[in-house]
Amino acid sequence: MSVSKRTLLPIAVTMGDACGIGPETIAKLFRSAQASGCFVLGDVGVMRRAVRLTGGGWVVAEIDEPQAVVEAPPNVLPVLQAQTLPADLLDAPLGTIDARAGAAAARCIEQAVALALRGAVSAIVTAPVHKEALAAAGVGFPGHTELLQSLSTQPGGVPPPVRMMLANDQLRTVLVTIHQSLRSAIDAVTFDAVLGTLRIAHRAAAGWGMVVPRIAVAGLNPHAGEGGLFGDEEITIIAPAIVAARAEGIDARGPYAPDTVFMRARHALGHPGEFDIVVAMTHDQGLIPVKYLGVEHGVNVTLGLPFVRTSPDHGTAFDIAGTGVADASSLAAALTMARRLTST
Repeated sequence: MSVSKRTLLPIAVTMGDACGIGPETIAKLFRSAQASGCFVLGDVGVMRRAVRLTGGGWVVAEIDEPQAVVEAPPNVLPVLQAQTLPADLLDAPLGTIDARAGAAAARCIEQAVALALRGAVSAIVTAPVHKEALAAAGVGFPGHTELLQSLSTQPGGVPPPVRMMLANDQLRTVLVTIHQSLRSAIDAVTFDAVLGTLRIAHRAAAGWGMVVPRIAVAGLNPHAGEGGLFGDEEITIIAPAIVAARAEGIDARGPYAPDTVFMRARHALGHPGEFDIVVAMTHDQGLIPVKYLGVEHGVNVTLGLPFVRTSPDHGTAFDIAGTGVADASSLAAALTMARRLTST
C-alpha cells in the first residue's frame, strides 16, 4: 500500500485495560481535533462510562466498520465494538487487577492487528494494559510487544524480529531485551541480539526521515566494562556486533558507558545531541532516562512489525482510575507519532 493511500485510512485506538486509566485518557483525547479520523476498538459500555467520568458532553456511537469514522458528526466518539468480550466486563471494579479486563484488552489488540494486516487501518495506538491482568486471563504474553509479534506471525512462519523503542522529542532508545528478569536479560545479550537490534533501529529510522542514523550503543556493565575489569561482555559480544553492523553500512558507535551515553544523545535547547538513537541492553537501562524526562511526552513504538504501532509510555495507573484526572498527553503524543510514521 502506498503512503498516500495509507494516510487516508483511519487509526485504531485500542481501549486497553478497562479497569485502568486507558478509557479515560481516550475519552479526553477524542475531545480534541487531533483524534479526527480515529476510532476506538473496545467496548461501548466502558467508553460511555469513561466519557461520564471525564465530564460527559459527548455521545459514544457504535460504528460497524473503520471507514464509518468519516461520517461521524462532531462531539461523537466512534467505537467499533470488539467481539467476544466478557459479558460482565463493566462489573470489573475500577483500579483492580481483573481477568475480565485482561481478556478484553487482549481481544481488542487481536482484532486491531487483524484490521491492520488486512489494510483497513493505517496504524494502531494502544492504551495501556496490565501484565498481571493479562496473565490472570490466561494470555501467554507478558506485554504488548510479545503479543503483537505473535499476532503478526504467519501460520507456521517465523516471528518477525521486533524491538521496543521509547521516544520523545529529546531522546530515542531501542532495547535489546525487554520483559524478562534482569538475570535472564543479561544472558540474552548476545552477538545476534545486539546486531539484530542495530539492524532494526537502522531500518526503522527511515520512518522519521533518517537515512543513516547515528546510533550509540550502551555497554552492559558499569563504565562499559572498564576494559574487562567489570565484565567482558563489551569486548566479547557488544563490540563485535558493532563492527559487524558498521560493515553493513550502519553508523553504530560504542560501546559507551551507560551512565553518560544518554546525556550525550539527548537533544535539548542549546545542546544538540551527539546521537540520534541509543541502543540499550536492558529494559530499565533504556527506559529510565526517557521516562525521567516526562512520561507525558514519551511514546512506545514497536519496531519491526508489518504495521505502525505506538502507545503511551505509562501504565494503567490503577491508583487514579475512575477519578477522571488522568493526563492524556502521552496518548496524544503516541497518536502524533503514529501519524508521522504513516506519512513518511
